[in-house]
Amino acid sequence: MPINRTIKQVHTLILILFVTTLLTGCWDRIEIDERAVVLGVSIDKAVEDEEEMESEVTHVEGSLPAPGKDMVHVAIQIALPGRIPLGPGESGGASGNPRQTLWVVDVFGHSIDDAFMNLQQQVSSRLFFGHLRVIVISEEVAKRGLENINDYFRRNSEVRRMAWLMVSKGKAIELMKASPKLERIPTLYLMSTLDEGIKMGKFPKDYIGIFWSNISKKGQEGFLPYVELKKSDNVEIKGLAYFKGQKMVGATKPIEIAGYLGLRGINPAGYRAVIKLDNLSSTVITSAAHRSSKIKVQIKNGVPHFAVDVMLEVNVEEIIGGESISMDNLGFLTEVEQKQGEASVKFYENIIKKTQQKKSDIFGFGEYVRAKEPGYWKRHIGSKEKWELLYPESTFDIHVVTKIRRIGMKAK
Repeated sequence: MPINRTIKQVHTLILILFVTTLLTGCWDRIEIDERAVVLGVSIDKAVEDEEEMESEVTHVEGSLPAPGKDMVHVAIQIALPGRIPLGPGESGGASGNPRQTLWVVDVFGHSIDDAFMNLQQQVSSRLFFGHLRVIVISEEVAKRGLENINDYFRRNSEVRRMAWLMVSKGKAIELMKASPKLERIPTLYLMSTLDEGIKMGKFPKDYIGIFWSNISKKGQEGFLPYVELKKSDNVEIKGLAYFKGQKMVGATKPIEIAGYLGLRGINPAGYRAVIKLDNLSSTVITSAAHRSSKIKVQIKNGVPHFAVDVMLEVNVEEIIGGESISMDNLGFLTEVEQKQGEASVKFYENIIKKTQQKKSDIFGFGEYVRAKEPGYWKRHIGSKEKWELLYPESTFDIHVVTKIRRIGMKAK
């Protein structure tokens, strides 16, 4: 009997301990209306007249010095509880007014953390970054360097690695104040613009976590979406803002995004090309349907040499002007394939040369050297700084094969 009683007591104790763990699930809960949910952040460089508007929250003259000299202008979009559309019947529309669903607050600070402390001084609820979707930095800030910005957000455990970090041509705060017609919440419009761009083959997958990973690699540099606010608060993807270390050193044109996607073999494909034939006055417009690429590296004359083979499958979209052309003419289709292949080679070479001039290897060619030629990397490179010096000296041999997959319904 004593043994059975002891076993029952042990079972009871285990049951009590198990139930106790279930009761601790809400010990640290915070009601949603007690949080200031931050959806978007913009960061601009503060000008001299604006620096005087800063509140001394983290420092005071004479005893606690300011953290730095270069000041930033930070704005955030805060979701208003109970006013965010939840169902399909409430989504977007021309009648949507972001001022009904969002509150934009802006402050000035000597650093990102200093600016957010100033923001917290003006907001009664605790700032919550678990739903942060977009961080927009101005081109001026990006060229000055992202050390402080990356350090702050990487340390913040609430920031998701699937958020977007982008560079704005012009003031970043204007994107926080925009009122897009297709969405009530500007940050969600910015996010969907890039997410849909990935699905349509217009932009590579480059979330903030991927960017942080790329700038940490020894043989690769990072890039970010380069955007501009147009008329009617529309947002255009202007290209790739590419970096050398933590500083932006240049930007591509919109069509050059296709060059990056082609060299990396990223699908789906979504850009068009204009092909001019020699013996015809007609102009052919093709659209890429599929891409693939293979990169090989070997050491020639003491420097890395890359052989890049790109395969493009394209569709004939349109024929403009000139004489009537029969799509049954195999010679015509072969010439289109050849001309697009030749034009693509020059196109890819120019993009690589542009990044070589800025010593910004956004393609990750240095990572191929590390993987395929580890002995050479250890002896002659070994660091990100030395690869930046050697990348402009590297040579490339690009070969493009183009195949026409579809020619349209007009052909018999």
